[in-house]
Amino acid sequence: MTNDTPKAPPLYPKSHLLAASGIAALLSLALLVFPSSDVEAKKTTLSLELETPAEELKDESKAAPLVQSTESTGSPFAQIEGDEPVTEQAAEQPQPVAQEKAQDKAPGHREVVVARGDTLSTLFAKVGLPANVVHDVLASDKQAKQFSQLKHGQVLQFELDKDGQLASLHSQVSNLESIRLNKTDKGYAFEREITKPLVRTAYAHGVIKSSLSASAQRAGLSHSLTMDMARVLGYDIDFAQDIRPGDEFDVVYEQKVMDGKVIGTGNILSARFTNRGKTYTAVRYTNKQGNTSYYTADGNSLRKAFIRTPVDFARISSRFSAGRKHPILNKIRAHKGVDYAAPRGTPIKAAGDGRIELAGRRGGYGNTVIIAHGNTYKTLYGHMQGFAKGIKTGSNVKQGQIIGYIGTTGLSTGPHLHYEFQVNGVHVDPLSQKVPMADPIAKAERQRFMQQSQPLIARMDQEKATLLAANKR
Repeated sequence: MTNDTPKAPPLYPKSHLLAASGIAALLSLALLVFPSSDVEAKKTTLSLELETPAEELKDESKAAPLVQSTESTGSPFAQIEGDEPVTEQAAEQPQPVAQEKAQDKAPGHREVVVARGDTLSTLFAKVGLPANVVHDVLASDKQAKQFSQLKHGQVLQFELDKDGQLASLHSQVSNLESIRLNKTDKGYAFEREITKPLVRTAYAHGVIKSSLSASAQRAGLSHSLTMDMARVLGYDIDFAQDIRPGDEFDVVYEQKVMDGKVIGTGNILSARFTNRGKTYTAVRYTNKQGNTSYYTADGNSLRKAFIRTPVDFARISSRFSAGRKHPILNKIRAHKGVDYAAPRGTPIKAAGDGRIELAGRRGGYGNTVIIAHGNTYKTLYGHMQGFAKGIKTGSNVKQGQIIGYIGTTGLSTGPHLHYEFQVNGVHVDPLSQKVPMADPIAKAERQRFMQQSQPLIARMDQEKATLLAANKR
């Protein structure tokens, strides 16, 4: 007798059961390979963010341009009258403003996001505005040309009136700055809005392993802060040749914070660098007249008449010598200076305050700048690719001012700076020359200085001790 009762179909198809079995096996394998205690990524940082408020930064809006050049030969944002293509920029980009829902916007509100290849004309065309409006906008105010300095991802907000004409134009150009044009009876009025961030202090500590830049990055310092530290301490430490593994540094600096997020950094308040076993300390101080400089912990000026090297982080390719075989002339010839090898276009700084005696061609030196520092000292900078803006014969320069860029003009086998130092008309070795000191803290300001410097030095001591103790656990 056969059983004619039909069998119940399976609850799940065989293919589903096989897939479930496979997923279970993979999960089991994952738990064996990645135990739960190791799944969470571990992050170690040497930068401690502290909530201690610092003195508010001065408004830097006039000093800092909206767009900074990333190349020595000229800004990547060429000033093209009325129409300028967007170019990538290394500086920090502002965060795009939040996109509102279409139904929440005013009827005349338009937003466009800058894409690669966009110009102000193409963006205006996207919202239905003709090219002549672009001209009217840029001609309305000198500062209005900043709207043509476009950055990828930047958002432009248009407000159109009932006739479809431009009523206002707004853009957030950085985390702290926005610009706006409002239509008036006389054309368009330009406005700039600056938001001041909260300024607090932070501490960083690092030990040199391979290079200063790598160690500073591990410590949480930005490239600009690292360059500032080298500039502040560059009177005593030659960062081109003196740095060694095992050197260490401590820095207390300002952080700019908005909505609980760090958006930038400010000044170095104090720094300490141990180089080859010798420690150098710098403290930032602004006197009662408003002049700011860096001093040692006991009030002596760090600023000397000349900086140690006119090129940051360059390699010395040839030293001062009474008898060196010239690489091109192939004969023995005195080398009356020091050669600093660096990539083409690297900035060259004036070693001290002075007046330019020459900014032009000079024989085998090629493009050359000669600076007279009073009646006693002269410095020479040869083989330049070109001169910085405003550098010309007869003009005055300040210590650390960019005067030109590394090149290969004249008798040169590769990009480098030939740097000479003269004392009373006699060439001397700039690496061994003892430079004169600047004035220390005035007696009338010493007590005020000590009240500011002592807490900063104590802060570095305390933070370093805390950090080292935490690393031993």
